[in-house]
Amino acid sequence: QVQLVESGGGLVQPGGSLRLSCAASTSIFSINAMGWYRRAPGKERELVAVIFSDGGSKIGDPVKGRFTISRDNAKNTVYLQMNSLKPEDTAVYYCYALRNANSYWGQGTQVTVSS
Repeated sequence: QVQLVESGGGLVQPGGSLRLSCAASTSIFSINAMGWYRRAPGKERELVAVIFSDGGSKIGDPVKGRFTISRDNAKNTVYLQMNSLKPEDTAVYYCYALRNANSYWGQGTQVTVSS
């Protein structure tokens, strides 16, 4: 079982930045992939970014060039740095982890981009 605790959401103006954190209850060395999805009102869930155990990463097209994903192995934490935020980035952001074909999800954190 992997527990994920997210933090860092909130309200930000367009063009602003936020950093989301996702702390895992176990060593992330044992996790095959870890990342973020989001769900906006009336829309389907979409991939934001994922980082793999080999250090590779994938960034979703809607946020490419604005968002980056990184990890701190010592803290078992993955970060999502979000820059140049747009109103369309407003959503609930969910951390997820994949370990041995099992998926785990955080509780979600709200990100609202509005003036």
